[in-house]
Amino acid sequence: MKKIQVFDPALCCSSGVCGTDVDQALVNFSADIDWARQNGLSIERFNLAQQPMAFAENAAVKGLLARSGESALPITLVDGEVAFAGRYPARDDLARWLDTPSLASTDTEASSVAKTGACCPGSACC
Repeated sequence: MKKIQVFDPALCCSSGVCGTDVDQALVNFSADIDWARQNGLSIERFNLAQQPMAFAENAAVKGLLARSGESALPITLVDGEVAFAGRYPARDDLARWLDTPSLASTDTEASSVAKTGACCPGSACC
């Protein structure tokens, strides 16, 4: 299984989903992390405000922050390599890292049906 680490910007709490002015990207990512964990993915998160040493001790994160500054956050590492910088991974990305293609394709198909309002082929939903 892949090792996923997310280095968050300074957040008021561990998830960032607190207070009165919550960023929708954090709400979505929090739900996606819950989904991924329920499906067996191990994700470790680090908050700059609460765990600054984790940022300083990771060479990839430290280097990216030195070059790009805090605008590079959040940074997602997969097996120690930078996978995303400046945005959170989507559920499709998390599903791909689960090494379970059926989860990724099922979620994508379900989401495209929901977005388009199209009926499922071969079903009586219309």
